[in-house]
Amino acid sequence: MTDRELLELIATQVGKLTADVDEIKVLLPTLATKEELAYLATKEDLAGVKSEIDSLKSIVIRIENDHGQKLGVLLNGYKQNAERLDRVEAKLAEHDEILMKKF
Repeated sequence: MTDRELLELIATQVGKLTADVDEIKVLLPTLATKEELAYLATKEDLAGVKSEIDSLKSIVIRIENDHGQKLGVLLNGYKQNAERLDRVEAKLAEHDEILMKKF
């Protein structure tokens, strides 16, 4: 390879490098800074968050189920209490009638 050919090859490569650097200069302002990249989550971080969310979902479902059962028992207790009060009121009404008839 002659000196001239070598210089032409170098000039061609420098021209390509110059074009690439100009393209990089155009794209550079749109790229994230190191500080911005530090805030981005990795796939492992996201997998950890997803795992925690799944765990919380199962806990919430268990709590809702437990509370539903407890509310059911509580409402049954109120129903039984109301029925007992109805029976007591009926007996009291009977006794009131008997007392009213005597006096």
